[in-house]
Amino acid sequence: MPRLPVLYAAALTVALGVGVRVLWDGPVPKYAGDALYTVLIYTLVLLVLPRMRPWAAAATAAGLSWAIEFAQLWEIPAPLRPVLGSTFNPPDLLWYAVGAGLAWAVHALWLSRLSRAGG
Repeated sequence: MPRLPVLYAAALTVALGVGVRVLWDGPVPKYAGDALYTVLIYTLVLLVLPRMRPWAAAATAAGLSWAIEFAQLWEIPAPLRPVLGSTFNPPDLLWYAVGAGLAWAVHALWLSRLSRAGG
């Protein structure tokens, strides 16, 4: 997959995350942020490995998100807490899976449309 659309997707993901935080209070921005965090990881995986299949990118993004969440069971160094968090929260694991699933679906749809248009 070309890197420019992936960069746009990463920027859009960050903008959505900021927008959700600005527009809502309570659990909506928290759990939407969790899902979008995994979507951002998905895009970063694709920037590094642009030929990765959607299911593999989703599994990698979810796995990294879960690993970071489980790392919160131990002490996260203070400078990394804004990015990695500090408190383990089991529902986050579900929302990471939701984010990975959404990213997988959008990526797979994008690829199927590209293949139909090109062939």
